[in-house]
Amino acid sequence: MVLKQIELQNFRLHKNTSLDFSDKLNLIVGGNGQGKTSILEAIYYLCTTKNLNMSAEEDAVTFGESNFSIGGLFNELTENKARLYYDSIKNKKYFFLDEKQINRSTEVIGKFPIVSLIQSDHAITQGAPSERRRFVDSVASQASRTYLELLLDYSKTLRQRSSLLSQIKETRNNVLFEQLDAWTESLITSGTEIINRRIKFVQEFNVYVKEAYSSVVELIEKPHIEYQTLAEIDGENTAEKFREELNAFRDDELRRGINLVGPHRDDFIFYINGMELKRFGSQGQHKTFQIALRFAQFFFIKEKLGKTPIFLMDDVFGELDTYRAGKISEYLLQIGQAFITMTDLTNKDGLNITSDNTLIKVENGKTTFAN
Repeated sequence: MVLKQIELQNFRLHKNTSLDFSDKLNLIVGGNGQGKTSILEAIYYLCTTKNLNMSAEEDAVTFGESNFSIGGLFNELTENKARLYYDSIKNKKYFFLDEKQINRSTEVIGKFPIVSLIQSDHAITQGAPSERRRFVDSVASQASRTYLELLLDYSKTLRQRSSLLSQIKETRNNVLFEQLDAWTESLITSGTEIINRRIKFVQEFNVYVKEAYSSVVELIEKPHIEYQTLAEIDGENTAEKFREELNAFRDDELRRGINLVGPHRDDFIFYINGMELKRFGSQGQHKTFQIALRFAQFFFIKEKLGKTPIFLMDDVFGELDTYRAGKISEYLLQIGQAFITMTDLTNKDGLNITSDNTLIKVENGKTTFAN
């Protein structure tokens, strides 16, 4: 799958930008704050309906305007036109696919698979458990519509159950206890399925991570991901164990008025040679692991969906030493369409730019094509 062209209107610094892209490498060059990352952000919006950096939609509107629009043309076996429109006055976002309005983001997730390697990826290996859950859920959701729907159902159940726990804490109404039991059973049902699917995901994904890691750095280092969830489960007694822990924490949940047990509190622990990365890893090992995770995501989704994801890299090469930059450049030859932002052309030679690639310069929201 490739993105053939994109049009931006009133999107950050891009008042009116139209670009045609190469099916292979697209290098986007510009100084900080000139609008190069906004192009990646726009591409991500079209593929997911979400913001790349999780910022508010209203922040993406050009100063002095009340809306923005992003349009794109995707090509695989057929062509698809996608458009996202945001109205800041109504604070509402609209997504159109082939001129038909799409009301649920689940209908878009996975249709245009995408992988992003960005500056904030350091939070995946160094940040809170929520960052690792978000990473795993984003990969699994693009690869499986069923998993995405499970997450949405589970989130809805969490909200309802949290509301009941809060009300019970305040009122101690006996009627609410019956409702709580019903939502607890719903939590166990969807939560058990999520846990079991995560167990299977980690088992499969570890293979891709090891291959990507060895391709990025040819060192005797073995990466591994371990899923940290309910204790002593084997994929068969998950529901039973889930219920036991909920019963054990029932008084604490009622006292505090919050959900304390479930896959929303799980973690994924990263290891190199049996040592926990977050505790003992060097900065170089963290960066290498982050890169390996994204390349692993690319090939995992490609195999699961039978589609080649679009690959985004935002100012990554500036942080890398010559060796790792060279290895990643070699690895990019296995990737389909890629978009890479850089502040300058220092590492351009290592990327093996050819006539099939596109070089775009960005200055204050204005774009020009270069040789």
